[in-house]
Amino acid sequence: MTNDASPDDGRWTDAQGRVIDEDHRGLVYDIRTLIDRRRALGIFGGVALTSLLAACGATGGAGASPNASATSASSGGTPTPSASASAAASAPLAEVPDETGGPYPGDGSNGVNVLDDSGIVRSDIRSSFGSSSTVADGVALTIALTLRDASTGAALAGRGVYLWHCDREGRYSLYSAGVENENYLRGVQETGSDGTVRFTSIYPACYSGRWPHIHFEVYDDVATAVASGPIVKTSQIALPDETNAAVYATSGYESSVRNAAQVTLSSDNVFGDDQGIHQIATMAGSAQAGYTASLTVGI
Repeated sequence: MTNDASPDDGRWTDAQGRVIDEDHRGLVYDIRTLIDRRRALGIFGGVALTSLLAACGATGGAGASPNASATSASSGGTPTPSASASAAASAPLAEVPDETGGPYPGDGSNGVNVLDDSGIVRSDIRSSFGSSSTVADGVALTIALTLRDASTGAALAGRGVYLWHCDREGRYSLYSAGVENENYLRGVQETGSDGTVRFTSIYPACYSGRWPHIHFEVYDDVATAVASGPIVKTSQIALPDETNAAVYATSGYESSVRNAAQVTLSSDNVFGDDQGIHQIATMAGSAQAGYTASLTVGI
């Protein structure tokens, strides 16, 4: 739809020059009309007006998907930022809930401390480091965690993130029988200028009594993390049911099929209070090509 009339004319026409009735001029016209009528009252700020019109233009009208640029989990691609995601980056967001680090943190609070070991700062956490080089098997998973100030939406750059999770058999390195001498699936990274860290890992199992999840701790910086200093936030990422089912149908995850059938987000002792609404990752990819789990958290 175009408006080829002069600004004072007030006529809206389509590409063939036919006048369009006011009731059929669409969302952008309605918003512009609303803004014109209320500008004198100062109801909307200038920044809000610009954002609102930009969002309408980006969606291409009321019928377009607000996340048209996002890649679906079944497409096998990598998600790309949408217009709405970019706008949200500068807006307040809900703070991610504080959660338990569980009995296997490896941060010195329950026995062993891996944070002061040389090699813990890394992006690929699939293998052990130090005295072992064992690689954890499983469906490939990239974990993209973005930290933002909950009150402003500003990216939190330069923060230290320690992330860990269980292996394909539901075992935690450093603690579980058979992997006490392994330290795989644990690592520390610094958030970039966009507040994001990315870990290369494998899809964790569903073990008895817990919904499939990933643990993380946030520190002021990497130096504080490796010194086991004060923790800013401890929480968990919930993995969605659809991708759990797809991964657990593959070889090696047989026990997860049974365990997953016995737990729900509502019954989980961590996510059950709000069904993990602020902690469920957005997924892209496939069990064959690997998945990317993305989550933006407010701190």
